[in-house]
This record gives sequence, structure tokens and C-alpha cells, in this order.
Amino acid sequence: MQNRPRRNRKNQTIRNFVSENKVEVGNLIQPLFVLEGENIKKPIESMPGQFRFSLDNLLAEVEELLSLGVQTIALFPAIDEDKKDSRGTWSRKKENINLKSIQAIKEKFPEMMVMGDIALDPYSSDGHDGVVNHDTGEILNDETLPILAEMAVCQAQAGVDIVGPSDMMDGRIGTIRRTLDGSGFKNVSIMSYTAKYASAFYGPFRDALDSAPKFGDKKTYQMDPANSREALREALLDIEEGADMLMVKPAMAYLDIISKLKENTHLPIAAYQVSGEYAMLNAAAQNGWLDLDQVRDESLLSIKRAGADIILTYFAKEFAKKA
Repeated sequence: MQNRPRRNRKNQTIRNFVSENKVEVGNLIQPLFVLEGENIKKPIESMPGQFRFSLDNLLAEVEELLSLGVQTIALFPAIDEDKKDSRGTWSRKKENINLKSIQAIKEKFPEMMVMGDIALDPYSSDGHDGVVNHDTGEILNDETLPILAEMAVCQAQAGVDIVGPSDMMDGRIGTIRRTLDGSGFKNVSIMSYTAKYASAFYGPFRDALDSAPKFGDKKTYQMDPANSREALREALLDIEEGADMLMVKPAMAYLDIISKLKENTHLPIAAYQVSGEYAMLNAAAQNGWLDLDQVRDESLLSIKRAGADIILTYFAKEFAKKA
């Protein structure tokens, strides 16, 4: 035989030479959950190794992440029920824990990049990402857009580096970009949740924030898992409206979508390895069915190989420890 592909696999040095993809700590974003209070580090039962932090402990976590080389976090607030209403008013109040946390992190650790979530569901008494017409149950698209834009400006004022609109309302990227620019925040980036699917893999995240819909589902605004061409349509619209980065969510069940956007656009592609994907691997490992370190690394590599430049993952800290 003239061709023996195994020659390029015969030892680790050669395998390193010919390796086509590599996950670096600098590719990773660690999602973090914050809540009101002091000295709280509350485990999330459905997400082993993940916690809800009060601000004091959040700052300690950020310091540790920086020491490990993780340079970007995505921040998600757990909001008390008595602060929620149908229009997510608390999201724009300076005293809310999300804005306070962004400001505190940037003051103490200016080198840490902070990504803020833009959607109503953590603050909504309805648990939806947009304003609800309570007579019809419709999620109102256009009425939601100025609220999202105001949220983005409030986070920019607090010091956020990147806003991540996760709501899937039509036209929100353009509205947010114009509003940020008009408010003097031209350098705040937008990482659009471009192809966010109506997935069953989000369950543990909703437990962490107590943000599940109070009625119905999110299928009228999040994407149908059956569709792939629609993702490209969403991507082209987001690019036209001013997105800086495009995201696919979830990641592992949508590797084909990551690849499609990578091949057909020129913006950086992010992918979110979501709570259900994380929980699934942890549960199998806890039962002794899988080696967690190996499946963690293999899953991240699969996302990278599909075309993701950036990976949001709850494994970021543990990966960095072993990098």
C-alpha cells in the first residue's frame, strides 16, 4: 500500500503535527449566575459544579477564572419574583443585581470581558422573552424592541463589553445597534443569538433562573429544530442589522447549523453548549458510564471542528484547569 493514513497517527507528536482543530481556553466563555444577597454560593442541583453566586462570591469566582486564563464571562441574573412584571421593568433599574454585578466586575477586574444577556424572561412575570398580550397570549414583537434596546444601553452604562440578545424578536439587532450608537456606545459589541432553537435542552438553565414560561412555550419566536435554511436567513438579517458575532444555541445537537453559518458568512461564529448538554454528560459520568474529562474535551472539540470560533460552556473553568 502506498497510502497508509495510520502513519500520521503513530505517536502523539505526529498526531499533534497534523491535528486540524484545537480548543484553546481563549475560545471559551464561562456563563455565571448571580443573585441578591451575601455570602451565597448555592449549588444548582441539575447542573453539577455550577452555582448561583451572590456578588461577593461572584467576584471571587471571576478572580479565579482570570487566574486560569478564562477571559470572558456571560452573566445571567436570578431575579426575585416580587421584582418581576409583564414588561421586565426591573431590568432597567440601576439597583438590579445584574447591573450592579457588571459594574463591580469591571471596576475590580477591568481585564475580564463581560457579556450581558438581553431578554425579558429573567425579569418577566410571564417568563417570556418579550411583552405578552394577555388577551391573546401573543408575544408582541415590535412592542418589545425598545425595551430590549433600553436594557442594552443600561448594561453598556454599567460597563458591559458585549450584549447578547437572546430573545429572538425580529429586528432587535438593528434596534439595539442604533440605540447603542445613538447613546454613545459604538464600541459595545453585539453577539446575536442568531439561531436559537426551541430546544428541550434548556431545562436546567430555566431551573437556575426560575425563568420558565408561566404559560405556553417559546415556539412562536425561537426556531423550529427541523429547520436549517432558516438559520442562514436569520444570520443574513443579523449581519445586515449590525451584529458583530453570530451564535448557534444549542451546540451539540446543531453542529450542522454551526457549519452552515461558518461556510456562508464571514462573521465569527459562537456556539452555546447549553445546560442540558452539560447536565447530560455529567449525569452519565456520575453513573460511571462515561469519563467526564474525555467526553468534555471531545464535545468541545466537536463544536470547534464544526466551525465555532467561540464556545459558551459551563465546562470552561474545568477545561482551563487541565489545559
